[in-house]
Amino acid sequence: MGFNITSIKTSSNGAWQGDNPLNFAFPLLIVQTTLILVLSRFLAFLLKPLRQPKVIAEIVGGILLGPSAFGRNEDYMHRIFPSWSMPVLETVASIGLLFFLFLVGLELDLTSIRRSGRKAFGIAFCGISLPFICGFGVAFILRKTVDGADKVGYGQFIVFMGVALSITAFPVLARILAELKLLTTRVGELAMASAAFNDVAAWILLALAVAIAGNGSGQQKSPLISIWILLSGMAFVIFMMVLIRPAMKWVAHRCSPEQDIIDEAYICLTLGGVMVSGFITDLIGIHSIFGAFIFGLTIPKEGDFADKLIERIEDFVTGLLLPLYFASSGLKTDVAKIKGGEAWGLLALVVTTACAGKIIGTFAVALMFGMAIRESLALGILMNTKGLVELIVLNIGKEKK
Repeated sequence: MGFNITSIKTSSNGAWQGDNPLNFAFPLLIVQTTLILVLSRFLAFLLKPLRQPKVIAEIVGGILLGPSAFGRNEDYMHRIFPSWSMPVLETVASIGLLFFLFLVGLELDLTSIRRSGRKAFGIAFCGISLPFICGFGVAFILRKTVDGADKVGYGQFIVFMGVALSITAFPVLARILAELKLLTTRVGELAMASAAFNDVAAWILLALAVAIAGNGSGQQKSPLISIWILLSGMAFVIFMMVLIRPAMKWVAHRCSPEQDIIDEAYICLTLGGVMVSGFITDLIGIHSIFGAFIFGLTIPKEGDFADKLIERIEDFVTGLLLPLYFASSGLKTDVAKIKGGEAWGLLALVVTTACAGKIIGTFAVALMFGMAIRESLALGILMNTKGLVELIVLNIGKEKK
C-alpha cells in the first residue's frame, strides 16, 4: 500500500470504525518499539554468558528485524517497518541518543580529561592518522574494482573513505564503558578523552568532505565552511563553560541537601537545556548529540543534583529509547546485498584495514606513553568501536553518490 507522507495521521479511530492501527504513526511506533525491546532483551539474555554489552544485542536485533533476515518477507517489512515510518522511529531514537550523551557528560569528570589531556590527544591523533592513511589504499582499490566508483572525484572519495575508517563511535563507546563499569577506570577515562578529541577531528573532516562533495547538483561549497563550523563549535564550548557552567553551579547549589529542595522547575529547565544545546550544535553543523554532551559537562558532579537527574531519566533513556537507535541502525543493513567472492573479499579488506589501522595505531602510541601492554591493547580495541558517526558519513556519502 502506497503512502503520501503528508497524509499520514498520528492516531487511528480504532478497528471497530474500520481503521488498521498499523497504517497510523503512533500505534505502529508502539508495535515497533515493543518488537525491538522484546527481541533485544531476548538476545541480551542469550549473549550474557559471553559478557557482551546490550548494545551488541540491540544492533543484532535490528539486523534480524531488517531486510537481512525477517525483512526478506516483503509483507512483514511493508506492514511493520514501512519506509514512511522510519523517520518517526529514528526521531524518537535520536531523542534517546541525545539524552544518553547528556548522561555521559553528566557522569564524566572534566578533571579526568585534564589529567589525561596530552596523552589522550596523542592517542587520538595517531589513532585517526594511521587508518586515515590506510583509507587511501582502500579507496584506490575500490575505485578500480567497484562499478561507478571512478566517476566520483578522487578528493572527496579519499576523504570519505578516510573518515569512515578512522573515527571512533563516541556514543557506542560510552555505552560499552558504562555497561562494563569501565567509565571511571584509567583506561575508560583515557578512551573517553581520546574519543572526544577523535570525534572533533572527525566532524571537521566530515564537514570538509561535504564541502568538497557539494550538494549533489554539481555546485561546490567553499572549504571555508569547515573552518566556520570549527570556530562556531569552539565558541559554543567557550560559551557553555564560561557562562552556563556557573549558572548550573548555582542551580545545583539551590538543589543541595542543605536547601532541602529539588525543585521540579530546575529539573525541567535542565532537560530543556539539553534540547536547546542539541539544537544549537545542529544549527552550527555539528551533530546535536555533542551539544547535549557539552551541556552535561557543565553540571557539577558534587552534590545531589546530578544524582537526582541520573535517577530520574537514566532507566527511561537506556531501557526504552536508546535500544531504538541501535536497532534502527541494524534495520538499514542488508547483508544479502553482499554477493560473490569479490564483494566478500572487499568487505574483508575494508573491515581488516579499519580494525588493524585503529588498533595498531592506538596500541603503538599507548606503549610510547608508557602504558602496560594489556592496557594498551584494551585501549586499541575500545578505540576501534564503530557506530553513529560512521553511519552518518555513509548516509551522506550515499546522498552525494
